[in-house]
Amino acid sequence: MYCQLCIYSFKSLFSLPEMAFSQIIKRSTPTLDSLHSSISVSIHTKHISPSLHLHPRNFCNKTLDASNHQIITESDKLCKIISNHRDRSQLESLLNSTQIELSPALVIQVLKKLSNAGVFALSFFRWAEKQTGFKHTSDTYNVLIEALGKIKQFKIIWTLVNDMKIKGVLDKTTFALISRRYARAKKVKEAIEAFERMEKFGFKPELSDRFLDTLCKSRQVESAHQVFDKMTKRKEMKGNGFEPDVVAYGIIINAYCKARKYDHAIKKFDEMKVNNMEPTPHIYCTLINGLGSKNRLSESLMFFEMSKSCGHGIEAPTYNAVVGSYCWSMRMDDAFRVVEEMKRCGVGPNSRTFDIILHHLVKGRRIEEAYSVFKRMKDDFKCDPSVSTYEIMVRMFCNEGKMDIAMSVWEEMKGEGILPGMHMFATLINGLCREKKLQDACRYFEEMLDMGIRPPTHMFNKLKQGLVDEGKEDIVMILTHRLEKLKTLLVVS
Repeated sequence: MYCQLCIYSFKSLFSLPEMAFSQIIKRSTPTLDSLHSSISVSIHTKHISPSLHLHPRNFCNKTLDASNHQIITESDKLCKIISNHRDRSQLESLLNSTQIELSPALVIQVLKKLSNAGVFALSFFRWAEKQTGFKHTSDTYNVLIEALGKIKQFKIIWTLVNDMKIKGVLDKTTFALISRRYARAKKVKEAIEAFERMEKFGFKPELSDRFLDTLCKSRQVESAHQVFDKMTKRKEMKGNGFEPDVVAYGIIINAYCKARKYDHAIKKFDEMKVNNMEPTPHIYCTLINGLGSKNRLSESLMFFEMSKSCGHGIEAPTYNAVVGSYCWSMRMDDAFRVVEEMKRCGVGPNSRTFDIILHHLVKGRRIEEAYSVFKRMKDDFKCDPSVSTYEIMVRMFCNEGKMDIAMSVWEEMKGEGILPGMHMFATLINGLCREKKLQDACRYFEEMLDMGIRPPTHMFNKLKQGLVDEGKEDIVMILTHRLEKLKTLLVVS
């Protein structure tokens, strides 16, 4: 969803187009030093406001109907209970005390908000199925499976699939979702097996565009081609002619771009034109993004102009690809001029736009400017950061050794109700270990376990070594016991 509230704020930013980017972002923005000196409240004793929303506040449409408003309010209430009470023995009674009448839409909303905390999501799911008058649907199961897939709990996932089969709510979407999760976990063999396993459950396997796209995004381009060829041959063996369509070309072009074979991708684009096929906005976006990342800026902009003239409305992802193309060449003024064009056309900017700019500023070690963009994104542009935005900033401050600011940004994120994932926890804990802030590292490690997230082995090893070096073997034993308890819980749940 695009942050339309950002539109008005860009008027002041671009009222002086000749103003240099470095001058623009410094205006009325505090420096890192001033921020560091202003952190007077201890992060250890910081309390979360009871009025916070336990989800990113990126709703730009203020005309939500009463039903949606009620779902949002009730899901906030349930998520606060789940997130703030670690004692599972009390959790069910607290949830029961709300006397909230469950609906599939409400359960889906809660599960989506808990998508980065698979154990919490599973606990809520099990509680919900015990409630009188409520039955899980395909969608509620699939949202839970998505959450569990993030923490690689595939044994539990297949148990849920069997439950869905028994209850008659299993559909093809479930298998596509599981295949994508395997692919993102780099388990390509299992991904393909999950795709083919549909037949055993009575479904006809069909080529999934999203599955192939996930393989490509997971840098499994060869596997994507193998799946594509396998399904093509299957159709030919059954006597069904298979003529590649626009979607198929899009998959191939995307695969070539992921493999950085841009000339091959352009040839496929030209082949489409010869066959009188009109490329989709996604295909243009793929080529713009790929060529821009290779510093082939003029070609990237050529495809952008072609996309404008093809009759399709330019969408935010395409604009973001152009922003990225300029950023790859560190032409930040031009990147922000595209942001202005997005504003004029009413298609953003959104949090992804700023993620792209921040990524390149951080990569160029332009730390002060990145911090300025981050602050102005919220304060001036009224565009709320996403979890990936916060992750960029936390990683930046961790790499700079500014752990107090990193933890401050983290707590700000939690105050907005945004839950971190495994990689973000690992970044913060590793940074704290490097700076010998082991007490803080242990605190966040326990928070990670409370959310049901299994830590990466290398991260836990680093934390254990730091504790051993300081003679705190007893704490190592406690944390190891907690981790083993979590593993047992995930297996038997």
